[in-house]
Amino acid sequence: MLSWAPSAARSSISAALGRGLVAGLAGTAVMTAYQLAVAKARGQRLDTPGPRTWADAPAPAQVAKKAAELAGRPRAVTKKDVPLVTNLMHWGYGTWWGIVYGLAARRAQPPAVIGGAVLGTSLWGASYAELAPLGIYEPPWKYPPQKLALDVSYHLVYGAGVAAAYAAFDRF
Repeated sequence: MLSWAPSAARSSISAALGRGLVAGLAGTAVMTAYQLAVAKARGQRLDTPGPRTWADAPAPAQVAKKAAELAGRPRAVTKKDVPLVTNLMHWGYGTWWGIVYGLAARRAQPPAVIGGAVLGTSLWGASYAELAPLGIYEPPWKYPPQKLALDVSYHLVYGAGVAAAYAAFDRF
């Protein structure tokens, strides 16, 4: 099998899971910092306010609300819970995909630049594939190119953060 990493030995599954978990946390932290920097530069709020309506809630909170409804617990997530649920979903989703990346990178061992770009663009596309059918997002062609570009940039930053953190373990 082709290995792109010059001297990286294939790690065990448990090591790849652990590396992926830490990389997912690091990538989520980098993405979050970038999102906050963009919001600050635009003069926007840096916190997650409680929404007037569920349609005004951030996508992660809307997903949690829909999941609670599917589980038969429609009142389990309230608008008051939106700031906490948004953060839990954001960090949980980012950490989960770091773990998935760890398992994939264990086998493929892509260079960090390629791995990060593939992860970031894949998750950007997946977000529309998951959230548009749920009615949380519109299809991507209904958004202005500037909004899509910014959204892609958030996901590329996340992918780069995950891949760089994962690759950093090879230096130890």
